[in-house]
Amino acid sequence: MTSNREVLLVLHPHRPEAQVVAQEIVSVLSQEGITFLTITPTEIEGLTSISREELPAHFPNVELALVLGGDGTILRGAEQVHGTNIPVLGINLGHVGFLAQIGRPSTATIIDAIRGKKYTTEKRMTLAYQVQREGKVVAHGWALNEVTIERNTEAMIELFVQVDHRPLSRWGCDGVICATPTGSTAYAFSAGGPVVWPEVEALVLLPLAAHALFSDPMVISPDSEIAIDVESDVGALSADGLRKFALIEKDRVVLSSDKSFINLAHVESAPFADRLVAKFKLPVDGWRGE
Repeated sequence: MTSNREVLLVLHPHRPEAQVVAQEIVSVLSQEGITFLTITPTEIEGLTSISREELPAHFPNVELALVLGGDGTILRGAEQVHGTNIPVLGINLGHVGFLAQIGRPSTATIIDAIRGKKYTTEKRMTLAYQVQREGKVVAHGWALNEVTIERNTEAMIELFVQVDHRPLSRWGCDGVICATPTGSTAYAFSAGGPVVWPEVEALVLLPLAAHALFSDPMVISPDSEIAIDVESDVGALSADGLRKFALIEKDRVVLSSDKSFINLAHVESAPFADRLVAKFKLPVDGWRGE
């Protein structure tokens, strides 16, 4: 029996199927000496509930974060292990996303993968932000997908954008998205941004409904620094839709590549092109490749 092996379990809170699959996995592998932890209260038998504050003490023994849900749930899992090398294995229980497996492996396959550590990992770059107010940093954080600065009133928000300490443009707009390659297929894509392959290290900068002659999406070096000054009374910052901060006039938001990475795990690896085809049902019938 193996000892000191721990797995962090992250579940979609409103999907009964996630509870059923989790219970089967925990029932089998807990008998083999693997401890399953969660910071979300649940009725799953054999699962150890801990507080968010207690979680870091377990990081030396946690070998995997198992996420049962969709891309949104995976973002919550990434938040829980950020700053560690713990891989995040997302099992899709909903619509096809870009972070979880394309297809859903059988529960037996998931159990076997955890038991034998039979999964591959890939590093995904993250985005760092800080909010400066009157020369002081009043908020800071990170995002796997994107950071948005948006209006929170009916009026447009006025933003002044600079790249590498040089002025770029002033936009009256609904907001601005700064996305990683991972986030390029999320909110940024819905707003008309480009799809960036995960292996490409770059930042996507995309204004939302800007009243300006130049308002096209831009792909920027990961070594660049983006500064956005708020010139309206109020605004709102959101990182991955999970971490939020209220902005006021004269705040400056500074964005850059973070030094941390999120390790995404896959039981069955698939090229990114296959993910695009599956997600958008692209017409590839008749392809003659091997």
